[in-house]
Formats: sequence, C-alpha cells, structure tokens
Amino acid sequence: MNIELHDYDLYPKVFPVGREVELTLKPLGRQSAFSGSYHLKVHRMNHGTPWSEEKNWVPKNWNTTEFEVEPCEDGCLRFSYTAEEESEHYVYVYKEGKKLFRMSFYALGADLAERIPYRGDLHVHTCYSDGHADPATTCAYYRKLGYDFIVITDHGRYYPSLEAIKTYEGVRIALNILPGEEVHIPQTMLHIVNAGGLFSVNGLFTPNTYYYECAFDGANQLETKGSLEGRRFDETVNAPEVETPESYNATLDVIEQQLLADGYPADAEPRSFAVAMWAFDKIREAGGLAIFPHPCWITSVWHENETFTLEMLKRHPFDAFEVLGGENYYQHNGIQTSLYYEEYRNGRVHPIVGSTDSHCPYDNNRNYDICSTIVFAHENERGELLTSIKDGYSVAVDSISKEYRLVGPYRLQKYAAFLMEYFYPLHDRQAQLDGEIMRRYYLGEATAEEVEMLAKKNEEMFGKYFVR
Repeated sequence: MNIELHDYDLYPKVFPVGREVELTLKPLGRQSAFSGSYHLKVHRMNHGTPWSEEKNWVPKNWNTTEFEVEPCEDGCLRFSYTAEEESEHYVYVYKEGKKLFRMSFYALGADLAERIPYRGDLHVHTCYSDGHADPATTCAYYRKLGYDFIVITDHGRYYPSLEAIKTYEGVRIALNILPGEEVHIPQTMLHIVNAGGLFSVNGLFTPNTYYYECAFDGANQLETKGSLEGRRFDETVNAPEVETPESYNATLDVIEQQLLADGYPADAEPRSFAVAMWAFDKIREAGGLAIFPHPCWITSVWHENETFTLEMLKRHPFDAFEVLGGENYYQHNGIQTSLYYEEYRNGRVHPIVGSTDSHCPYDNNRNYDICSTIVFAHENERGELLTSIKDGYSVAVDSISKEYRLVGPYRLQKYAAFLMEYFYPLHDRQAQLDGEIMRRYYLGEATAEEVEMLAKKNEEMFGKYFVR
C-alpha cells in the first residue's frame, strides 16, 4: 500500500464534475500531525506536467488551483474544490516551500459519478464439484480478499450457490452472494457460465451426463432427480420443465440449420454453437448473465476451435466475455486480451468480466485471487450488477503478479487504476475483517450482530469516499 495511505486519509476520494465538495485531509497518527500553515496545490492529471528547471520541480505557472490552509480543531486540513472536468487530481501538500506528500482524488462525469465500484468474481467452484472448500467457507474467504460480490458456479450444479445464500440468510453481510452455475449440457463440451440466473440450466436435463460426481452426492442430488428445490432460486420462480431428448434435439436442429444458412462454417462445430445459443437464451430467460468463458484454456489439452471462437465473438450470442480467467500462463489471458482488443478495433465492443475460476479460496492456491471484475453499478444488487456489465460498465483485473493489469475501455481503465492505488487498499483492509467474522459466524463462533456491525461499517466507508 502507498505509504501516504498509512499516514493520511483524504476524503471524499470520488465526486462529480461541477459540484463543489469539501475535502478533508486527516492525519493518521502523531507522526503525521498537522501544525501551522500549509500550501496546497491541486493539479488535474490529464493536463500533464510542464518541464521545469527548478530544484522544486513543480513550476510556478503550472495549471493548478492553490489553497492556504491551517488545521481545524480536529487536526484535519480542509478545502473546497469544484472539478472542471473528469480526471484524476493530485493534491500536493507544502510547508514552508517544501513538498511533504501527495494524495489523489478523482472527478467523474455524471454517468459514472452516480455509480459505485464493486469488485467481485462471477466464476468460482466449491467442493460440490471439483473445488476444495464448501460454499459458505468459499464466500467468507473471498470477502476477506476484498470481494463485494461473488457467484458460486459449480460444474453442472446450481444448488451450491443456493446453499451459500441460505447459510447467511437472515443476517446482513457486506458480500452479495448471487446464484449461479457452470453449465454442462448434452452435445457440446463447451463450458458456459450462468451468473445470477434464477433457475438452473443444468437442471433442465435429468440425468445430466455432464453432472460431476463428488463426495457430497448422497445428500445433494437435487438436480439429478429433477427436484424444483435444486433447480430454482425460490418458490416464486417458474423454472421450465425438464427437457425431453426429442424437444431438445428438434430445437437444436432448427438453430443449426439457421446458422448454416447464415454462412456459419460447417467445419466449426455448428451443433456445439447451436447448443451454446440455446443455453445463452435459457440463461437470459432465467434473468442471468450469459458468460462465454476461457476459450483459450489449454490446461488438460483443452482449447476451443479457433474458428468457433472467432464466430462466437463475431456473432455475439452471449452477454459477457470472460476476457481474464483462472490460469497464470500467457496463452490464456494474454491471447484472450488480444482477441478482445482485436474485436474492439473491428467495432465489436464486448462487455467483459474477469474471474478467478478458482477451485480453492486459500492463499496456498497459486490462482486463488488471479483475476476479478470491477463493476460500476448504482447498487450492489443482483439485477443492477448484471445490467451494468451488459451496459459496458466493467473492467477486468489481472492480479497474477504484484503489478496488476486492467482490461477494458480507456476511460474505465484510468478510473479503475486510481481505485486500485488509492481506494482498494483501504477497502480490502475493511473487507478482511468482514470475511473473518463471516467465517466465524458460519462456524458458530461469532454472532449475527458482529457480522452486521461490520456490514454497516462497509456501507459507511462507501459513503465516506464516494459522493454521488
């Protein structure tokens, strides 16, 4: 974490262009206490830094707004500022002509200023398929990592996500747990992610030949039995009837014939593409986000047909492209990123997500926090998160190494880079407490009141740093 964040707090950190806002610089300890008079210079980053020969490198004629301030009774420095345009702003603090430190805030245009950044994962596995930890434990550990939302997406299973939600039902937690699944359906080996859908697409088949076996099958065969309990979010949801082979094949025949008539290459698995289109439509029918994941995954010698992948991106039957996923070799995320920007250059801008595709939430797993998504949404609510991704308000975060990487539109990347440096280190420190208390609550070692107290602190933190 930037050393200035240990010694000082600047808030709010984000606010709209054109609105006068009072900013506070708070010292965090005696080592950083203010006394006497200070000179502040606020500089807009998108105006660059003119050259200067001066030893104190900030030019006198620099494009800045300047303030003379003294500590308030509570020891903080305060000043009011109105941003003229969207940009990161540096606040330089001087005393007696000497530069002491620098902090940052960000001014946003109206559409983005009304949104809050929520970081999360839309593709995570538990021990109910081929992961390690159970759903409730997985959720607690990802909150500890700083995630604001999570989608449990076990292979061929929907009910693990429901179990995670039910575990924390009745207690207000800071983590939004969405229903989900990784879809494996007949006549394709393609993986598809149903994020946030209110019924199971896997559950439309019984038995599902791609339904993974695991040690918990004896108690949890809800979907293989065709039970509504394991196929829908709650009793208010009307899950479709289980498919018959005849109706399924008849539907696929029609889709495949339409594809071929529309010029789809006959050597690029048209049947599999038809299945994908069918599944994407079912996910949308369930109110979910239909994600096309990891086409360049080559672990265990798996890789999508390249023509198939290019046709998928060209025709775009999905809602979001998992541009970053859970592998640490370049051929996966590097090539997928190249595909995304190649599509962008050709005028096809795909909504994107980044996901851990994690199979273990512990830090001994090399890939436990490898990728994530920042969604700029009006609230941390299932429908709003999914709609915001569809509308293009997301960036994918690659945290394979210490030097993170962002994928997405230039404007959102600039803002997300600021958040990664100046907001998320503070946010994640709070989230670590949340996640640990969630874990203890699940184990019967903490109370609902303790969990809810930290959830309230989380809400207060967003209110402190973001003005809408």
